[in-house]
Amino acid sequence: MSRIGVDLGGTKTEGIVLDDAGRELARRRVATPRGDYQATIATITSLVAVLEQETGGRCTVGVGLPGALSPATGLVKNANSTWLIGRPFDRDLAAALGRPVRLANDANCFAVSEATDGAGAGAGVVFAVILGTGCGGGIVVNHRVLTGANAVAGEWGHSPLPWPTDDEHPGPPCYCGRRGCLETWVSGPGLSADHARVTGETLEAATIAAHAESGDPAALATLARHRHRLARGLATVVNLLDPDVIVLGGGLSKLDGLYRDLPGLLAGWCFSDTITTPIRPARHGDSSGVRGAAWLWPPERPAPSPT
Repeated sequence: MSRIGVDLGGTKTEGIVLDDAGRELARRRVATPRGDYQATIATITSLVAVLEQETGGRCTVGVGLPGALSPATGLVKNANSTWLIGRPFDRDLAAALGRPVRLANDANCFAVSEATDGAGAGAGVVFAVILGTGCGGGIVVNHRVLTGANAVAGEWGHSPLPWPTDDEHPGPPCYCGRRGCLETWVSGPGLSADHARVTGETLEAATIAAHAESGDPAALATLARHRHRLARGLATVVNLLDPDVIVLGGGLSKLDGLYRDLPGLLAGWCFSDTITTPIRPARHGDSSGVRGAAWLWPPERPAPSPT
C-alpha cells in the first residue's frame, strides 16, 4: 500500500504519495485556510482524495503539524497554527477520511524522514535539528520516533544555552516566557538579533551569510558566535542521548563552514575523550517534513524466523 504524507503549514499545505521504496508517486500543494478549523479538515480531506485519484489506490495518511497532541487531553497544544489548539484534530480528521490517521510534530516528521531514507538512514539513534524561523528537534530510535510522556521529546530549542558567558546571561526573552532559550540564539531570527546587538546593523540571516562570504569581519564574527553556541547546545544532546548521527535541516543548515567547524567545537564540550558523532545536512531538504509524515506508516517488516 502506498502512503500519503501531509505537511500542514501556516500558509501552505503539501501532500505527497510514497511507495514502499520511498519513490514519489505524486505531490500537490494548496493554500492553508488560516484561522478556519473546519476548512482545514476539508482541505486535507480533499487533498487526500486528489492524490488517491491520481495514484489509483487507497493510502495510509500521516500528517505533520506545527504542534503536538497532548497526552493528557488528546487535544492539540503548542501549535503555531493557533486555530488547531484545543481541538481533537486526529479524531476529527480520521472521521472525515474514514480511516486511522497518524499525527506528529513537524520536527519529528523531519527526523523520521532523515532516519528512514535520508542522511541518518541505517543509524540506530538519529537526532535531527531544524534551524530556521525556530529551533526544533526530533529523535528516532530504531526507526521509531520518540514522542515522550509529555509529547515534548526533542524540544531542545527551549532548553537554556549551555555554559553561557557573562555577556550571554540572562539571554534574550523567548516567546515561551523564559529567557536565554537556545532558540533565541541559534534560530534564524536569533542569529539576526545577535548581529544587531553587536553591530547595530539589522540584517536577515541570509544577508549576514552573504556578507561573510565576501569577507566582512563583523558577519564572520557573528557566524563564529553562532557556531560556538550551536556546538554547546548539541554537546548537551550528545552527553544525554549520544546519537549515532546528527542531521541538520532548515535554512541555517546551509551556512558555509558549519560542517567543517562544528565537529571540532562539539568535541570541546562533550564528556568524552573522543567524539566521532557525524553531523550531516538533510538529504531531502525542504521535502523532509512531508516525506516524514508519509513514513509515519512505515512498510511492514516481515516477522523474524523462529529459532
